[in-house]
Amino acid sequence: MAKGIETFIERGLFASRWLLAPMYIGLSVSLFLLIYIFMQELAHFFSDLGNLDANDIILGVLSLIDLSLAANLVLIVIFSGYENFVSKMNTGDHEDHPEWSGSVDFSALKLKLVASIVAISGIHLLKVFMEVDKIPESQIKWMLIIHMVFVVSGVLLATMDRIASSTKYLKGK
Repeated sequence: MAKGIETFIERGLFASRWLLAPMYIGLSVSLFLLIYIFMQELAHFFSDLGNLDANDIILGVLSLIDLSLAANLVLIVIFSGYENFVSKMNTGDHEDHPEWSGSVDFSALKLKLVASIVAISGIHLLKVFMEVDKIPESQIKWMLIIHMVFVVSGVLLATMDRIASSTKYLKGK
C-alpha cells in the first residue's frame, strides 16, 4: 500500500509541471504587448523624422533594439523553460525550428537571461549618455551602479557555472 501511495504522489508531482504551461502561454501573449509598444515607438519615430537630429535617430533606433532584445529574451525563456520544465516541443523537422531549441539547459538559460539583461541595461545607459545633459547626475550614478551589479552578477554566475561543470567533469573521471 505504501508503494501505491508513493507512486500516486510521484505521478501527481510529475504532472504538476503542467501548472507552468499557462505561464508560458502568458509570456507568449506578452510578446503582443511588446509588438504593440514597438509599433508605437516606430510610428512615433517616423512621425518626428523630419525634426530629428543624428542623436535622436540613434536614440530611436536604440529604443527599437531594446524592445527587440526584450522580445528575444521572452522567446528564449518560453522555449527553454517549456522544454526544460514542462514537455519537449514536437515541431518535427520544421525548417524554422531554432537550432538552440532543446539544447539550452537551465544553466545556459540563466546565462542567456543575465547576458540579455546586461545588454538591455547597456542600451539604456547608452541612451542616457546620449542625453547626459538632460539627466541628473545622481540618476546616472545609480544607473551605472545597477548596470555594474548586473555585469558582476553575470560574471559571477558564469564563473559558478564553469566551476560546477568542471566539478561534474572531474567527478565523472
